[in-house]
Amino acid sequence: MRLWAHRTQLAGLLALAAVAACRREGGVARGDGALTVIDDAGRRVELHAPARRIVSLSPAVTELLFALGAGDRVVGRTTWCDFPPAARAVPSVGDGLNPNIEAVAARRPDLVVLYRSPLNGTAARQLERLGIAAVLVRQDRLEDVGRAARLLGRLAGVEASGDSLAASSERLLANPPAASHVSLAFVVWDNPPMVIGGGSYLDELATLAGARNVFHDVGSASATVAIETIAARDPDAIVVLSDTAPAAPAAFAGRREWQAVRAVRERRFVQLTGSLYGRPNSRAAEAVAELRRLLAAPGAGGPGGAGRTR
Repeated sequence: MRLWAHRTQLAGLLALAAVAACRREGGVARGDGALTVIDDAGRRVELHAPARRIVSLSPAVTELLFALGAGDRVVGRTTWCDFPPAARAVPSVGDGLNPNIEAVAARRPDLVVLYRSPLNGTAARQLERLGIAAVLVRQDRLEDVGRAARLLGRLAGVEASGDSLAASSERLLANPPAASHVSLAFVVWDNPPMVIGGGSYLDELATLAGARNVFHDVGSASATVAIETIAARDPDAIVVLSDTAPAAPAAFAGRREWQAVRAVRERRFVQLTGSLYGRPNSRAAEAVAELRRLLAAPGAGGPGGAGRTR
């Protein structure tokens, strides 16, 4: 009995060590070809083998899967998944939040990847009841890119690509930010005004590019503010995102109430492409380099001004 108890205790310790190692290595454990994953919602997800048919319900995930070399595994996407161009050839299953479960299941996936949110938590449980593995991934900050790259790389059987992409993201984060020489306000909606706060990926990109988000002190990713508040913080330039290139001028620039903001009066705008800047992705270094160039271009506020348009 003592020997049996000793062996049982040893087995338990080994099991705990395996779980700890799994967590250290990105939440994935292997055994006889099977994969056990702890996702960003703390859920345990199991695959019998690397995924071969993946439905991505997040534009950031779709882009990441293609960057990992697993684009040929993507059999379903959202209507918002627009990069890389090859992703547009993948059949759409509709929206990524509160998704159409029947449309997703019709693609016969062995894995569905969702953005972590309460609505998608419900969707994941519905998919599991249908026997479809679903993983919830957080994608709000630059550090999320590396973790998601390793997690998805292992789930798709392209671990080397996942580790390489994660290392690139981590190197970018490790770089000291450039000295701040221009202040920005990111206006993502104009009526009522909504700005980007310090909890956003865009705020990180601005810091790495040598800019200061005047709403960095707002802890959330975004916040609704008054035009008077934007005017009082007096950014050197207003940043807007657009899905079109070349971007059209900001629609609110000509409205009388917005003339209270100096950067609007002086038409100091930086217009960024939504697919590159609007979500955490593997092209973050490219986004930082381009934003630095735009901020140094003649037109709106830094040492050489900040670029008017993109």
